[in-house]
Amino acid sequence: MATNHLLEIKNYGQSIWMDNLTRDLIESGELKDMIENKGICGITSNPAIFEKAISGNVIYDRDIEAGRKVGLPVDKIYESLVFEDIRNACDLLRPVYERSNGLDGYVSIEVPPTISDDTKTTIEEARRYYQEIGRENVMVKIPGTKAGWPAIEQVISEGININVTLLFSVNSYVEAAMAYIRGLEKRVVAGKDISKIASVASFFLSRIDSKIDQRIDEKLKTINRQEKGVVLNIVRGKIAIANAKIAYQKYKDIIKSDRWQALSAKGAKVQRLLWASTSTKNPSYSDVMYVNELIGADTVNTLPPATIEACADHCKVQNSLETKIEEAYQLMESLKQPDINIDIDEVMDELLVEGINKFVQPFELLMNSLEKKVKHLSPV
Repeated sequence: MATNHLLEIKNYGQSIWMDNLTRDLIESGELKDMIENKGICGITSNPAIFEKAISGNVIYDRDIEAGRKVGLPVDKIYESLVFEDIRNACDLLRPVYERSNGLDGYVSIEVPPTISDDTKTTIEEARRYYQEIGRENVMVKIPGTKAGWPAIEQVISEGININVTLLFSVNSYVEAAMAYIRGLEKRVVAGKDISKIASVASFFLSRIDSKIDQRIDEKLKTINRQEKGVVLNIVRGKIAIANAKIAYQKYKDIIKSDRWQALSAKGAKVQRLLWASTSTKNPSYSDVMYVNELIGADTVNTLPPATIEACADHCKVQNSLETKIEEAYQLMESLKQPDINIDIDEVMDELLVEGINKFVQPFELLMNSLEKKVKHLSPV
């Protein structure tokens, strides 16, 4: 029997979650097998995943028809489909949740991406999703935006598990961590238990390298000096991992702080960094680059199906997250050099805006697709 390297990763304190969820996976038994035999101990989803899962898939037609017959609007039909899949996945992962004492076994669902700039509505929707899904091991995803920070703090204080998504910069990660801490502190003041609340901070990877590499390519078109091209190419494909390693160093600083230690003494769980956007976009890079380079304690890596298969087959498993730290800082600093001159803050801001749009577009596409399907199923 070939070695499944996913199972080895757990020995280094990292959990492997899957970035995918469809009803086919649940009903075929494939998801159950992945949980029981392949080391998958959590699920993340997003509007793009559900758009691919639901659009053009007849497996959902019966429930769409049922929703139409009772007069549900399209958005409520969407929720009925997605909430059912989330509940069933939560139930499959419940044994993992119990065995790990609430460390793993979560299924993440995102609030509508169209409300990412609305704190009040984000809070209301997070509460509603958590209550209506009705599973302890569901995690509500809230984007790491200015409107998101107070929403995250509030819902954490109410005992709702939160996956802070679309984090690109180290500063954004720190904001996510502090929102989690403030929420826990608020709950302590209210005299409530904080030991059962979980959160992850989803730090995106491949999109950063894609954006940086694009800027490098644009600069190479306008220069003639060969040596400048060599300097530019030093950072190609390396910034996302360097950025993530620096974020992990920030995580270590945070959990050493007196403020965190006071919460830990009351049973608080650390907010783990979760590596997201882990499929390699550039075919010249290793297909498991964003796994091999970031294996370390108290982290999660959420992988799409193709990366899961690739990693199970040929990941190189070792404690890599805390190697080459000085090099990571130097790489980030090198972006300021005149021959490179890439504004990383500007890149991160662009990525956040694009990230929201990449969820809004499939969400709206799915709503339109469902509306057409409802009309098609309606009697003439």
